[in-house]
Amino acid sequence: MPRILLSLFVAASLWFLMFSPWTAPHINFWLAMSASAVILTLLALLFGGLRLPRMSVREWGLSLVLGVVIAALLWCAFWVGDKVSQWLFDFARPQVDLIYGMKTGKAPWALSLLLLLVIGPAEEIFWRGYIQQSLVNKLRRRYRRCALAVANRKAKNWAFIITTAVYTLVHLPSGNFMLIMAALVCGIAWGGLYRLMPKQLPAIVISHALWDAAAFVWLPL
Repeated sequence: MPRILLSLFVAASLWFLMFSPWTAPHINFWLAMSASAVILTLLALLFGGLRLPRMSVREWGLSLVLGVVIAALLWCAFWVGDKVSQWLFDFARPQVDLIYGMKTGKAPWALSLLLLLVIGPAEEIFWRGYIQQSLVNKLRRRYRRCALAVANRKAKNWAFIITTAVYTLVHLPSGNFMLIMAALVCGIAWGGLYRLMPKQLPAIVISHALWDAAAFVWLPL
């Protein structure tokens, strides 16, 4: 547990630096985000012992297709959510525009590569592949007196809830309600998928990378 808490502290500190009004204006967001992605990936590899799964070409192809489908469905859900939020809240569009303002002056191809190859994959490797799975392993021991099926179910449910909550909370320093809600929805989506099918982590990683690039660069909402 100390390693998990240390990793979460590091993640929260990095997100604070990137998003808080006291520090964000003084740093290059994309450089900081890329560095954070590398740091979180290293923590996941060091503490979580993550290894690239052994998959056949067919299995990787299926993961790619599933990742594309998940990303497309999530983009559609956000498109609907964007329209509904604009109808409900006057502040919704201005806050979304602030998020998109972070890409002003940046080359679309460079942002696409960062989101596809560094930032998107790193977030899933850290939050789902490391944090959520490590919590499952830890919590399963707490329920060891229960039947195995019950212990697994409780551990997976609480790991999903805790990881999603922390993933959402680290975005609080931004003070941007729409960004925080986006993190909550994404956390529920990707965390829920990992809760139901942990063996499909590669597909979830692909979906996060594709959704990031699509929603932020290719097909902005």
